[in-house]
Amino acid sequence: MARAARTALITGAGRNIGRGSAQYLARAGFNIVVNGSSDRAACERVADEVRAIGPDAAVAMADIGDQAACAAMADAALKTFGRIDVLINNAAIRPVTPFLDMTDTDLERVMNVNAYSAVWLARAFLPGMIAGGWGRIVNFTGMNAQKGAAGRPHVTMSKHAAWGLTKALAREFGPMGITSNIISPGTFPGEGENVQHAGGRLQKLLEQTPVGRLGEASDIASLVRLLCSDDGGFINGQIIAVNGGVET
Repeated sequence: MARAARTALITGAGRNIGRGSAQYLARAGFNIVVNGSSDRAACERVADEVRAIGPDAAVAMADIGDQAACAAMADAALKTFGRIDVLINNAAIRPVTPFLDMTDTDLERVMNVNAYSAVWLARAFLPGMIAGGWGRIVNFTGMNAQKGAAGRPHVTMSKHAAWGLTKALAREFGPMGITSNIISPGTFPGEGENVQHAGGRLQKLLEQTPVGRLGEASDIASLVRLLCSDDGGFINGQIIAVNGGVET
């Protein structure tokens, strides 16, 4: 008897790494819930790309920094597909705010989007993963967050919180067939952005990258596909850098 198609929910899936991950998981047979916060047209485009590959797709617009919005999105996804087998917490914000200028509101917003959303969504989807004896959670940190970023104290805090959550979930739910890992990307230009058009910032980062190029969405998406496969079932509780060899 063929296994029923699994379903992945990807936050921030309208472009860049989120879009690439949706495409790669769709090619592996996953239905995709495409989340975005504002650009519905971009999310609808990704959903259409998924359907063109073969699996089903649904668009779920929600501000993941709002707990009620997260809960509503999770409920809608579960009603549509029955269970979410894979949770990719890709969306994040990275505002520049010097520490002494950072307000409690600034800190709360970044923590909600970058860390607490992963808690809220994992809480919603883990019961179904446990019932099915299989699940995958993939979170994201970053090079600057690992080293500490001047002017982004709240971002660094939030990304370390995501790493702590990943390790805790890996320990608690690994025995139930559910793995949790976190990816630390290097420099990945946005869609339409390149070294020539970005001035000296990307050129400097390019010069620091041993492989001689910057990252592409497929570099992350191929790893996401592995982590979310049966073949990736022995990879658990890991932080995996995908950065071309940059020291972190």
